[in-house]
Amino acid sequence: MLKHTPAPPRDIFDRHRRAMRRERRPEAPGFFDHHIAEMLLERLDDVSRNFTNALVIGARNANLITAVRQRCTRLTIVESSPTLAGRIGAICTDEDALGVEPENYDLILWPGGLEGVNDVPAALLRCRYALKPDGLLLGCVIGDGSFPKLRSAMAAADAPIATARMHPQLSLQAVGDLLHKIGLALIVTDVEQLSLSYTTLYALVRDVRDAALGNVLSGPVHPISRAGFERSHAIFCDEGGARTTEQLRIIHFSGWAPDASQPKPARRGSATASLEQALRPSRPE
Repeated sequence: MLKHTPAPPRDIFDRHRRAMRRERRPEAPGFFDHHIAEMLLERLDDVSRNFTNALVIGARNANLITAVRQRCTRLTIVESSPTLAGRIGAICTDEDALGVEPENYDLILWPGGLEGVNDVPAALLRCRYALKPDGLLLGCVIGDGSFPKLRSAMAAADAPIATARMHPQLSLQAVGDLLHKIGLALIVTDVEQLSLSYTTLYALVRDVRDAALGNVLSGPVHPISRAGFERSHAIFCDEGGARTTEQLRIIHFSGWAPDASQPKPARRGSATASLEQALRPSRPE
């Protein structure tokens, strides 16, 4: 009797298309890349320790690369686009197939891009293996609830037929759960909410493309017709010519590879006072 061999799972995102999107970004960082780099460096400055061997995932921002190089003795860059990797001398590899030595880096920076990785758990797990004990993983990702106006506009463009154009998005809880499952310690996750003002849909689309955040879903590409774009623009600019406010949620995350020197949570049941006593109102004298 013949055994059924299941087909390998199909990628959610087209790897070649994603690399092409990254290659076509302008040389100067756009708004999204610039903001993400600034926020990541600010959070790195808040860490009161020195790093020697750093890994940066994604050659998205030359200014970020320069700043990290000044903070570390040694820097390695990985990039999924062969053209970008060759341009700056980075290692060309997909993030979920990261081929790096275990316990080799004391700092890994991921300045966006996780939202377009096919196997997110595998990518994060490889980062965990690459960290030395007490090494830091610090990054950010475009989170759920981002671009609601753009999503509505794209749905209107294809009406009445639904076409997949917008990517699935990670939630704050999902990111925190993944960091916990791969074995990181001292995990911190938070959301930065940005309100962005645009006069036209095209201006938003341009910013999205400049950050390589455009559609890279697997499958055929369905161009938007002129009539469809007019419908989407009318939905986006639904306030009679006024500026439209779009929302962007950036999930920032950090976690440390476990080490004996790190602070440990108190053993359960070791408290000397009860919460009930602490909350009980004191009686007047």
